[in-house]
This record gives sequence, structure tokens and C-alpha cells, in this order.
Amino acid sequence: MAEKQKKILVVEDDITMREIVEHKLTTSGFTVVTADNGPTAIELWKKEKPDLVLLDLMLPEMDGFQILETIRKDPETAETPVIVLSNLFSKEDVQKAKGLKIDEFMIKAYYTTEEILTKIDEVLKKKAIT
Repeated sequence: MAEKQKKILVVEDDITMREIVEHKLTTSGFTVVTADNGPTAIELWKKEKPDLVLLDLMLPEMDGFQILETIRKDPETAETPVIVLSNLFSKEDVQKAKGLKIDEFMIKAYYTTEEILTKIDEVLKKKAIT
């Protein structure tokens, strides 16, 4: 039996970045759902039940921290693996995100889409084992 295609929710307000990541993930065999703001991200997260979420922290209407706080309170979405992909990278931001049970924190400017894809694969494999 073929393995179910993994679904990734990409939450990114920058259209260029969102499209680049979406294209890379789609061509790598993932099903991709996208959101460009906090309320849409929460709605899709609950409805689509993604296998992993790639989350920016700086978003309109609601930031990534608020999204994480909301999602982590819901038992149906609380354990979803999350990779933060952001240009916010102060020590305080990283600690705050880790306190909300993220799996990885990646600084956008420092990683290629190939490296992001590798990290997604690593997190999904780690979650499959636990």
C-alpha cells in the first residue's frame, strides 16, 4: 500500500516566499495548503489537520506566537509538528517559540529551500518514531 502523501501547512504572508516554498514542497511530493494571515492559518490548521506546519512569526492580524498559543490549547492540533521559519531571531523570540513546543526554529535568510525540505523530512521522521 502506498504511503499517504504528507500535508504541509505553509503560513507565510510574503507571497514570493510562500510561492517558492509551496513549489518546492509540491514538486517534492507533499500536499501543500497555504495561509497568509493568522486567522486563516488557525482555520486551515483545524480543518486540514496537516502533518507539519511551516510558520512565519511576523504575520498580519495575528502573529505566529498567538497562532501557536491558540493551536497548542486544542487537543486535536496540540501535537502538530511545527517548524518556525522567520527572520525574527532574537534570543527572546527563539525561547518564546520553543516554549510553545515548536520542533525547529529556522531563520529564513540563512536557509535554502533544499535545506528547509531536509529539515521538514527530519522532523516528520522523528515524529513518526515517537
